[in-house]
Amino acid sequence: CYHSRLNNVFSHTNTACKPVRYRLPLIILLSILTVWITGCSQGPWNNPWPNTGAQENYLYSSFTERPKHLDPVRSYAANEYIFTAQIYEPPLQYHFLKRPYELIPLTTDGMPEINYYDAAGQPLPNTAPAERIAISEYVLRIQPGIKYQPHPAFALNDEGQFHYYLLSAEMLDGVDTLEDFEHTGTRELTAEDYIYQIKRMGNSRLQSPIAGVLADYIIGFKEFQQVLSRAYDSHSDSESVWLDLREYPIQGVEFVDRYTFIIRIKGKYPQFLYWMALPFFAPMAWEAERFYSQPGMGERNVTLDWYPVGTGPFMLSHNDPNLRMVLSRNPNFHGERYPSEGEPEDENAGLLNDANKPLPFIDKAIYGLERETIPYWSKFLQGYYDVSGIASDSFDQAIQFNSQGEVGLTEKMQDKGIGLATSINTSIFYMGFNMLNDIVCGTTETARKLRHAISIAVDYEEYISIFANGRGVAAQGPIAPGIWGIHEGEAGINPYVYDWVDGEPKRKSIEIARELMVDAGYPDGIDQRTGQPLVLYFDTTGSGPDAKASLNWMRKQYKKLGIELVIRNTDYNRFQDKVRNGAAQIYQWGWNADYPDPENFLFLLYGPNGKVKFGGENASNYSNSHFDRLFAEMKSMENGPERQRKIDQMVEILRHDAPWLWGFHPKSFALYHDWYKNVKPNLMANNTLKYNRIDPQQRAILRKQWNQPVLWPVGLLVIVILLSLIPAVVGYVRRERSTVV
Repeated sequence: CYHSRLNNVFSHTNTACKPVRYRLPLIILLSILTVWITGCSQGPWNNPWPNTGAQENYLYSSFTERPKHLDPVRSYAANEYIFTAQIYEPPLQYHFLKRPYELIPLTTDGMPEINYYDAAGQPLPNTAPAERIAISEYVLRIQPGIKYQPHPAFALNDEGQFHYYLLSAEMLDGVDTLEDFEHTGTRELTAEDYIYQIKRMGNSRLQSPIAGVLADYIIGFKEFQQVLSRAYDSHSDSESVWLDLREYPIQGVEFVDRYTFIIRIKGKYPQFLYWMALPFFAPMAWEAERFYSQPGMGERNVTLDWYPVGTGPFMLSHNDPNLRMVLSRNPNFHGERYPSEGEPEDENAGLLNDANKPLPFIDKAIYGLERETIPYWSKFLQGYYDVSGIASDSFDQAIQFNSQGEVGLTEKMQDKGIGLATSINTSIFYMGFNMLNDIVCGTTETARKLRHAISIAVDYEEYISIFANGRGVAAQGPIAPGIWGIHEGEAGINPYVYDWVDGEPKRKSIEIARELMVDAGYPDGIDQRTGQPLVLYFDTTGSGPDAKASLNWMRKQYKKLGIELVIRNTDYNRFQDKVRNGAAQIYQWGWNADYPDPENFLFLLYGPNGKVKFGGENASNYSNSHFDRLFAEMKSMENGPERQRKIDQMVEILRHDAPWLWGFHPKSFALYHDWYKNVKPNLMANNTLKYNRIDPQQRAILRKQWNQPVLWPVGLLVIVILLSLIPAVVGYVRRERSTVV
């Protein structure tokens, strides 16, 4: 009778009160079972990668924003290069360990052969002066046997026909991702694929950001662009038509044989070799472009911007930019060896322990989306990310300075075996003056002295200390440290802003800046012509509390001179429009080097690159005939004393004219766990994932140690709840027994 009534309690749904008596004990029981089952699992409970093996040869990293372009014809952002540089292979690459940066072959069987010709087409020796060279010829030979990653674009049926060409709407039903195509294939890389990609950069519909530069150098490139534009216009459905670019020749690009092609450029331009190490010059199979161009693909986001096709060590196997992106080992990778030589200190640092071993070392790289720095930092400390930058919020937790000002890791980081890699970036953040503006800009002596006064007053050393946690070096000119042509020490300081004191640069006093203001006609910031305070306008895109603080700081710097700085804050698109149209008076911007040559910085102030008149990268619209003449001579010269002399003259002109507040060069701090090997910052190379090695066993052990669950509060809670239930259970049993009786 008792058991019958007990069963009835659980089955009788019309009685609300009786099931309640058992609900709490049941929940407690289930909770205990859950804790017990979870405790039997192999990994930590808080693992954000529960579906990946704890000891798999995977690397874990992150990204903060969705990459917009993964098509190498358009990709030109650091957050895109994270992926494209591992997938695509241009002809050349940078040596991973050597400094200064050295170009070496990637897919070629050696460095390009360079030949020079005069205007009559006659060969010239390599020692010929630049003014005699009308044509530079680059002969590139590709290694045989390199194959593309598995991809549906190459899939063939039994008759040797492509599986997925001429797809109908019905055939695309159920296709949402690239993985929905059952068949894949591959083929060998050829010289024609590199030529095809160069032609793609001439397709104005693809909007390659370097098309304008190539038009200035590659012979016949501009004419090719026009021919291609007319070819598209001749089709009634020009928006969706696919043109087979193999049928459209470029005068300056010649196919020689299956593995050899030639590029011919105008004049002499040694820096052209650096362009061959950028993903822009990576090969593109015509089959891939043809495959993605079919109707219906774009609507499904099955495009080259979403699913790259390359020959590199990795391929994009999962693309969910709102959650996770995954690079997996390319099973068709042609193979490459870890370098066997580097700098003298590399051997002691263990950077040659893997010499001559086959690459890549890891099987998969998993990138999680992390928009907030705090969760990302916590996961790094828990061992769920292998490497990390340092946000301002966590800087003091990670970094400490000794009495000599030397940077080091805190004791907590050292106890975890975390390492620190630092490097001064080959980049610059600067404040520019629009030289088309009549007040603060222009070429008058009054405007120049005003700019020098502001240059002294804006204390970038203080800015670096407050807003960058000391991670930066005040700039002395436009060229970043580590680039050939820059001077170190006293010879490298800007004498208009700094003095050399006790072996280091010291910013001139604010009194000198105020004297310059008097000479400029603005004593205490008052315009002597009008009797009104001098008001200047600063256009920026800053938002959020950090930006507000830095903008307030900037106002105070100008206030030292009595200048009222008005902040005009807009979104980035509007800001770009203002700079493009010359509507900004003062602006702040930055530049990352594309290649390790001073020309890549000095061209930012070259007159014919003016933003307003020519649409170039000279956002200050600065023009100086002497500087422009020296630039035209310098850019075609080989590194040497004569080139250095011209660079020095150019830098002196820029310091004298002061079209920029030179700002600062940021310094990168990267933290990495002990199991993350082969760490050496390379500010030119983007394809360094293949060199990284992981010790997954060590990582799994330390993850488990660092993420032990704290169970005693749960156990204590269960005991308290059980004890509190004893009176209720005893009372219930008594009532049940009395009812039975």
